[in-house]
Amino acid sequence: MNVYTETHRFYRYQHQAPKGWKSFQVKYRETDLWVRARLNLEKQAMEAALNCRLQLEHYIASHGEFLHSLAPLPDDPLAPPIVRRMLKAAIIAGVGPMASVAGAVAQAVGVCLEQFSDSVIVENGGDCYLNMKQETTVGIFAGPNSPFAGKIAVRLGPERFPLGICTSSGTIGHSLSFGKADAVTVISPDAALADAAATRIGNIVKSPADIDKALELAPTIPSVEAVLVLIKDKMGIWGNLEIIPA
Repeated sequence: MNVYTETHRFYRYQHQAPKGWKSFQVKYRETDLWVRARLNLEKQAMEAALNCRLQLEHYIASHGEFLHSLAPLPDDPLAPPIVRRMLKAAIIAGVGPMASVAGAVAQAVGVCLEQFSDSVIVENGGDCYLNMKQETTVGIFAGPNSPFAGKIAVRLGPERFPLGICTSSGTIGHSLSFGKADAVTVISPDAALADAAATRIGNIVKSPADIDKALELAPTIPSVEAVLVLIKDKMGIWGNLEIIPA
């Protein structure tokens, strides 16, 4: 789970979209999404985002542990859909459910928009849900002080979509991480799981010596397809991942 301040969201203005695509921001209180789709779906995206917030706020009002727990909580069959997805992701990754919130919201909004647009990207604090019909390149932001800053990206073929690509950092942003990695990026068909797994793996990376341990953990988390770890001047890669110059 990554949350960046407004001044850190410069990456939203560095995308290159084919002619005719529409890009727009959806913002309400703490929710701040960037969306790219075939049409201007700002109204639909706002409705979907507000629905996510409503589900989460109502559940948290009677289940305070959901907001604060740093460990997985049991599944709740009576919980609303987004809460159940977060609980499931947290159980699989071994973290608290809020570690998956950015990815879960991004995917929930993206899936809603797919009924209007056959391709969509939803970015939520650096965590993304993508469903594209063409090859897509996603840049990796590891912070301005990283030797990898602005230099690497991930290339994704159309056969990979839909998927989530989420990043946890112990050096940038306001998300909780017990590690020191500049970036731990995870790819999974489930954006909530990608977000939760990035947090889990990021928590154990406190020095470059921990990269091997992180890459050993990655394949033990079901549905994780690829992991990228960046810390100082070291890089580790596991899984189906094509790194290219940014």
